[in-house]
Amino acid sequence: MPSLPGAFLRLPIAHRALHDAGAGRPENSRAAIRAAVDAGYGIEIDVQPSADGVAMVFHDDTLDRLTRESGPIRARSAEELGRIALLGGDEGIPALAEVLALVAGRVPLLVEIKDQDGAFGPNLGALEAAVADDLAGYGGPVAVMSFNPHSVAAMAEAAPDVPRGLTTMNWEIEEARALPEARRAHLSAIADFDRVGASFISHHWRDLSAAPVAALKARGVPVLCWTIRAAAQETQAREIADNITFEGYPALLPA
Repeated sequence: MPSLPGAFLRLPIAHRALHDAGAGRPENSRAAIRAAVDAGYGIEIDVQPSADGVAMVFHDDTLDRLTRESGPIRARSAEELGRIALLGGDEGIPALAEVLALVAGRVPLLVEIKDQDGAFGPNLGALEAAVADDLAGYGGPVAVMSFNPHSVAAMAEAAPDVPRGLTTMNWEIEEARALPEARRAHLSAIADFDRVGASFISHHWRDLSAAPVAALKARGVPVLCWTIRAAAQETQAREIADNITFEGYPALLPA
């Protein structure tokens, strides 16, 4: 399996890029990406599919929270989405290919593939194929991850040379309660790590002491964490985590 490049363990990773809507840099926007590159941070972004199968850089399933439009992002074409301005900025929703061209290998780029099954199951594949196509030939440090192990397995098939990991937590948050208890327990155990050929995890920072995290760390597996929002949280997380994903404060860059 491909290893996580060392740059992902050295540079703090800006969550949804270095966003600050009050400064004209909405999350996952080109402006936030440019700011992260200029500051020398790594970047984490999210991808969702357009109606015509293009990987778009956007976190939510729907447009409602982040734009003045409403409805599912997957109901609009990539061209339409590119014209929809993100709240707090004046730029439209970017495609992954555009972001890759902006970053151009200058800092590590971590791409989270959002669940398309609806229940973290196997009903997916098209978005992973689109991401793999966009990443083909990209020369910089890049890795993909997902909360859905089936998505990570799909990436192993579509882009076997791209490092891949699991986004993990204890699955006790309110949004996860709709999942069957057995499924939540399976995901909490990080039981699919070896099956999907993962080479790292990115775990919720408040649950870094969990036994499955400790077991993987003992094996030498890189442990990233999300989402740090204060320097004190960073200090605590780094007692276990090899690196952080952060937002809302200036994480310390290595000397």
